[in-house]
Amino acid sequence: MNLVSDNQAQNPGTQNTGYYEDTTHGTPPLLQYWHAILRHKIAIATIVAVTLMIGVLFTLLTTPYYTATSRIEINRTQDKVTNVEGLQQEDTGQNLEFYQTQYALLESRSLAERVARAQNLATRDSFFEAFGIDPEGGGLLTTKANPNSAAERNRRLKLATDILIEHISISPVRGSSLVDISFESPSIKLSADIANSWVTEFVASNLDRRFDSSADARKFLEERLEQLRQKLEDSERQLVFYADRKQIVTLSSTTGADGRTVGGQTLATANLESLNAELAQATAQRIAAESEAKQSSGNKDSLSYLAINGIRQQRATIAAEYAKLLVQFEPEYPEAKALESQIAALDSAIAQEEARIRSGNQASYREAVAREKQLSEKVNQLKNLFSGERRASIQYGIYQREVDTNRQLYEGLLQRFKEIGVAGVGSNNISIVDRARLPDKPSSPLLVLNLLLATFVGLIFAGLYVFVFEQIDQTVKDQSDVRPNLGIAGLGSIPDLEKDDILESLKDKKSLAWEAYLSISTSLSFLTDHGVPRSFLMTSTRPNEGKSTSAISLATVLASTGRKVLLVDADMRNPSLHVLLQEKNNAGLSTYLSGQNELGDLIQVSDEYKFHVMKAGPIPPNAAELLSSDRVAKLVARLNDEFDHIIIDAPPVLGLADIPLLANTVEGVVYTIEANGPKLKAIEAALERVHTSHAKIFGAIITKVAKQHSGYGYSYEYSYGGNASEQS
Repeated sequence: MNLVSDNQAQNPGTQNTGYYEDTTHGTPPLLQYWHAILRHKIAIATIVAVTLMIGVLFTLLTTPYYTATSRIEINRTQDKVTNVEGLQQEDTGQNLEFYQTQYALLESRSLAERVARAQNLATRDSFFEAFGIDPEGGGLLTTKANPNSAAERNRRLKLATDILIEHISISPVRGSSLVDISFESPSIKLSADIANSWVTEFVASNLDRRFDSSADARKFLEERLEQLRQKLEDSERQLVFYADRKQIVTLSSTTGADGRTVGGQTLATANLESLNAELAQATAQRIAAESEAKQSSGNKDSLSYLAINGIRQQRATIAAEYAKLLVQFEPEYPEAKALESQIAALDSAIAQEEARIRSGNQASYREAVAREKQLSEKVNQLKNLFSGERRASIQYGIYQREVDTNRQLYEGLLQRFKEIGVAGVGSNNISIVDRARLPDKPSSPLLVLNLLLATFVGLIFAGLYVFVFEQIDQTVKDQSDVRPNLGIAGLGSIPDLEKDDILESLKDKKSLAWEAYLSISTSLSFLTDHGVPRSFLMTSTRPNEGKSTSAISLATVLASTGRKVLLVDADMRNPSLHVLLQEKNNAGLSTYLSGQNELGDLIQVSDEYKFHVMKAGPIPPNAAELLSSDRVAKLVARLNDEFDHIIIDAPPVLGLADIPLLANTVEGVVYTIEANGPKLKAIEAALERVHTSHAKIFGAIITKVAKQHSGYGYSYEYSYGGNASEQS
C-alpha cells in the first residue's frame, strides 16, 4: 500500500500506515504538560505542602519587625524668603534628574552617618542587640578593645550606619513630589525615632549643602573683591597722578546710566568760561562807553544826565517866570534882572556839568578799552592752556574709564556678596509633611505573604522536579510517544483498568475498554491488503504489561464480528490464559509440540467470549527446544486453514529465546507496551531482537494509560461519558 511504502523503506522489518501515524496530530505541548502534572500530582502536592510548612515555621520563628513611616515634600523651587537672587538658578531641578538626585541623597551613607551621630547609636548597645548583632564582634578588634578609642568608635559607627542603610526604604509617592521614608526594626519606638530623625537630618543636610555652596561662593567673592579693590585703588591712583602731572583739576563730573563718567568740568574750563563771560561783558561796556563818548551832549533821557535835567528843569521854571514878568515889566525891572541873573547862573552850571560828563565818558571809554584788552589777553592764554589740557584728556579718559570699569566690577561683586549672604541661608525647598508615629502592628513577617511565597517556591521546586523527572523518565507515556521514540506505529491505547474490570467491560460494547480494543482492531484492518492479519503474535518487553489481557480482548472483539478466532497461549514458561479464562491447564501447546495429543483435543471454545482457545499446557522443562522444532510452523499453517484469525500470546522478549522462534511463523508482531513501564532502552533492545528474526512489527499497543493522561481516552470519555464513568 502507498501509505506504508515510505515508512517501510525507512524502517525495514516494520509495516506502518498513515492511519496510525499521529505525528501530524500529536498531543499539544500544553496538554503534555498537564499530563505530566497529573502523573506527578502526589509529588507536587507533597513538595508544596513541605514548603508551606517551612513558610509557617519561618513566620512563627522570625522576630517581628515594625515599620514607621514619615513623609516629606520636595519642591523643585525654594520659597522666596528674600527679594534677591540666590546662588542657584530658578529653573534648577525642573526635570527627573532632580528627583532622582534627591532620592539618592535620601539613601546616601553620609545621611545615615548623620542620623547615627544624631541618635548616638554607636554607643547604644541596645540598638545593636535589637538587630541581633554583637557590637563587640564582627571586626578586627576584639572584645577587649578600648571603647573610647577612635578606631573602636569608628567601627561601631560604621556598623550602625550599615544597619540603618539596610533597614531604611525610600518610596516616592507616584505622581507627586511627596516621598515616604520608612524604617523597620524590632523596636516600635526605635523605628519611629529613626524615621523622624532621618527626615530631620535630611532637611538639615540640605541646608548645610546650601550653606556650604554659599560659603564657597562667598569665599571666592571675597578673594575676587580684594583683587578688584586693589585694582580699583591702583587705577584711581594712576588717574590722580596723571591729573596732577598734567595739572588737570576736575571741579565736577557726571555719571551716566551705565555707571561710567560721561564728562567733567576742569579748572581750566571753568576759568576760560568765566573769563570769556567777563570779556563779553567788557566788550559790551566798551561799546556803550564809546557810544556815549561820541554823543555831543549826551542822551537827555539817560540816567547819567539826571543832575543836568534837574538844573534844566529849574532854569525852565525861572525862564517862564522871567517871560511872564517881561509881559508887564521891562527887562530892567529888578525882579526881571534877578531872574535873568538866575537863568545865566543856571546856564553856566549846565555848561559846566555837560563838560564834566563829556570828560567822564571819555575816561569810561578808555577804561572799557583797557579792560577789554586785558581780558582778551587772559582768554587767549587760557585757550592755549585748554588746548593742552584737551590733548592730555585723551589719556585721562582712558584712566577714567579704567577706574569706572573697576568700580562697576567691584560694586557688582560686592552687591552679589551681600545677596548671597542674605539669600543663601534660612530658605529650604524640603518640608516635613507627616512625622512617623509609633506603629501599632508588625510589618513583617506576614503570614499570608509568606504562605504565598512558600507556595510559589514550592510550585517552582515542583516544576523543577517534574521537569527533571520527565527528562530522566525514559518511558512511554501514551500513544504519541511511540513514533518519535521507537520508530513504529501506535495502534492504540488501553485505559488503566484492572484485568478483571477489562474482561468484565468486554461484555458491554459501549464500555471504554471495548471501544479501545475495537479501535485497535480497526487499526489492524489497515495493516494488510486482506484486512486484519490472519495470524499475528503479541509480545511485550517484560511480564505483566497487559499482553495476555489485550490478546483476550482483541480475540473477543474480532469474534464479535462473526469471524472464527483462535487464541493460542504460547507463553509456556509462565502461562496465564487459563487463569484469566478460569479454566484448567491440563493440555495445550506444550503437549501438542511434544507429540502427546491430537490437535482437535487441544482446541476449545470459550462460551463466554465466543472464540477458540488453545492453552499453553503443562510447563515443559525447556520451552525453547519445543519452539525450535518445525511443528510450530506447521501448526500455524494448519490452523490458518481452519480459522480466520490466529492470535498467539507469546512470552516477553527480553531474556528469552522464544520470540525469534515464533515471530517467523506469523504475519507480524503486535508489540504491547505498558505506559510508564519499561525504559525506552529496554524496549529498543527488545524490538531489535524481534528485528533480527526478520519479523514484521505491525505496531504497538500502549496499555494501562490513565484516561486523564491521554487524548485517546478523552474521545471515548466524551462519546460514552456515562459508561466511562461507570467503568472507571
